Amino acid sequence: MSHIPNDAQKIEVEGATVDFYKLEKDGQSTYYFDTSREGPPHPMVNAMSGLKLIKGTNDTLVMINHKMPGGLFAKLEDDVRHFSEELSDGLAKVVFTYNPDAQSESDLTQTSCSG
Repeated sequence: MSHIPNDAQKIEVEGATVDFYKLEKDGQSTYYFDTSREGPPHPMVNAMSGLKLIKGTNDTLVMINHKMPGGLFAKLEDDVRHFSEELSDGLAKVVFTYNPDAQSESDLTQTSCSG
């Protein structure tokens, strides 16, 4: 069961180790990637690559992962909003957006899972 819309188009994303997809609707883009079958460091590496796509935009990034990425959340500042939900198949879905009113900026080069 894929959590990526069928009409999303595969795109190339610099630094990504999994496929990324883009869906445009009403002038806004949503980017998707799935690291649910990947272990560290793939979730962190791909999340940081994807977050670079939405930085400074009104676009959205959707991550599908095998669990909530607590290590990733700890690295994010208030410029990145994230909303999480557990899916019916036990996977985690995280939706990221950019916060234009942020007081601090995330270091999107931090792709290591440790500290």
